[in-house]
Amino acid sequence: MILPGKHLPVGRSLIGVGGEILAQLGQPREVSELWERFRAARVVREEDEPVPFDWFVLALTFLYPVRAVHMADDIIVTGDPGL
Repeated sequence: MILPGKHLPVGRSLIGVGGEILAQLGQPREVSELWERFRAARVVREEDEPVPFDWFVLALTFLYPVRAVHMADDIIVTGDPGL
């Protein structure tokens, strides 16, 4: 689930989806805007399997405890706020 494996491609693992999310965070974004950009980027790359919103939220939730993202005034921001 977190890491890709024999039956789970990178594009469906939380690490893979999290990486795609981070690629869309060149600047702080609201969750809805981040979701739309994420989906649009997958269409451009012609990814076969769509990622449902709940999987997107799981990946975003995974990024929080590993300090890859944090919230600031209801906006998703990259990095650790304590650094």
